[in-house]
Amino acid sequence: MVGAMMHTRRIRILGTGKYLPSRQVTAAQLDEKLGKPQGWVLKKSGVRVRHYADGETVSQMGAKAAWAALEAASLTFDDIDCVICTSSVPEQPIPCTAALIQKEMNQGDSGVPCFDVNSTCLSFLAGLDLISYLVDAGRYSRVLLVAPEIASLGLNEAHAESAILFGDGAAAVVIGQSQPGESSGIRAARIETYGSGYELSQIRGGGSKYPFRNYRPDDEAPFLFEMQGEALFKKTSKLLPAFLERLFKEADVCMDDLKLVIPHQGSAMAMRLLQKKLGIPHEKMMNFIENHGNMIAASLPMGIHEAVQANRIRRGERFALIGISAGISLGGIILEY
Repeated sequence: MVGAMMHTRRIRILGTGKYLPSRQVTAAQLDEKLGKPQGWVLKKSGVRVRHYADGETVSQMGAKAAWAALEAASLTFDDIDCVICTSSVPEQPIPCTAALIQKEMNQGDSGVPCFDVNSTCLSFLAGLDLISYLVDAGRYSRVLLVAPEIASLGLNEAHAESAILFGDGAAAVVIGQSQPGESSGIRAARIETYGSGYELSQIRGGGSKYPFRNYRPDDEAPFLFEMQGEALFKKTSKLLPAFLERLFKEADVCMDDLKLVIPHQGSAMAMRLLQKKLGIPHEKMMNFIENHGNMIAASLPMGIHEAVQANRIRRGERFALIGISAGISLGGIILEY
């Protein structure tokens, strides 16, 4: 169902956590590696430094972020009754990455249900939207959503303008049901997909269309990230204003009602577009791409974590998660923290 009016879902963010690999790659280092003039990468990407995984797996990074979120919530794994991985690229095709995260947390015999939700950059938003109904209904009490991403392994350096955008890392959020007297909840959520633009952002290889058995070292392009940046920018520019109007109408809010807007950190250009189209005041815009890069699905939960740590959102305040993903999909959630 797209866009029906809905009641506030009684969910509360109990804790957040993050993990960044220790290896840092600066814009200046990428200038040199890609043979670009000094300052080119920073100007194009807006990213001064990003982190790349160095021998770590997605599940290992996810487990570290998950433990951090549990600690922040003053909970243990025994308090969790569901684990959802909300990343864009799985660690392996089978089983789900959430099961691998459970194992990395040394909880592989716990029996706690694990599954993945994938909507590329909007995976966390989609996972939170879906699971919030089950938490609100009492099906689950406390859910651990984990978004670990290793983008660096799939970058195509021949397409420098997209390759310079990304960074690796993981973020996690623990949610539970709001208690009587607490106003925390989801006021509205919306996702719209326009599959006519699927070719504008994709990795073609690795599935059943281009299985790995077709991989050739002299033609690895199908297995690397492809993005038609200008066409993607044009299409989303046309779709975004009306989408945001519908989201705000469902939530019965305006920009003045929001303490903060946390956008997917896709690129500096994409965030400037979003800020202009929405009319977001500078003080309400959560921007941390400079020190993280585009972390795909980890971007939105990382934004929540950074906002909470910096006291940019406090209990009782409303904020928005907004993003664009391959598909092409647009997504947004209006929450009260």
